[in-house]
Amino acid sequence: MKVLVVDDHPIVLSGCRALLAEADDMDMLEARDAATAQTVHASERPDVTVIDINLPDVSGFELARRIVARSPGARLLMFSMNDDPMFAAQAIECGARGYFSKSDDPQDFLSAIRAVHQGGHALGAEMAQKIAFLRVGAGEAGASLTPREREVLRLLAKGKSMSEIAALIDVSYKTVAMTCASLRTKFSARTPMQLIRIAVEQKIV
Repeated sequence: MKVLVVDDHPIVLSGCRALLAEADDMDMLEARDAATAQTVHASERPDVTVIDINLPDVSGFELARRIVARSPGARLLMFSMNDDPMFAAQAIECGARGYFSKSDDPQDFLSAIRAVHQGGHALGAEMAQKIAFLRVGAGEAGASLTPREREVLRLLAKGKSMSEIAALIDVSYKTVAMTCASLRTKFSARTPMQLIRIAVEQKIV
């Protein structure tokens, strides 16, 4: 089995190389950026591609989309230091068959690669449950939005700043800021970008 690991940290690649060397059924290919990864994937046709979320040229999510667009049957596993279910959900939506946290047991990493290679999915029960609750919560939040919250969210999704929104809907900047804070609370979003992404995924905007 050929496994392409895409990560820009030499220490991570070294660790993966040592780990995969212990497995008789795995040969490792590597790339440190998305451009190289696409070239290697096209020429070597790896059985499984493991992609870090944070890459120097484009995000791992974008790389996953590009690979799947060119090779719809590609089997991808995303991995990251971040165990936020929002990242895992986005990885699945981009075409990955699994999501693995770098803080998890290394032996579980090999199991995840094998599961993806066999056509299955590699997503721990706890993470799957978190994603389910995340989506349910977002749906409930969307149902409880006030007309002003919906309007502010719609304008945020269009790329408007809070100052621009205040002028467009004829309210104070403070009112818009308070509305944005309320939206982040309802959607359990840490940043405006997370808020917008959840709203788009739930077709609220």
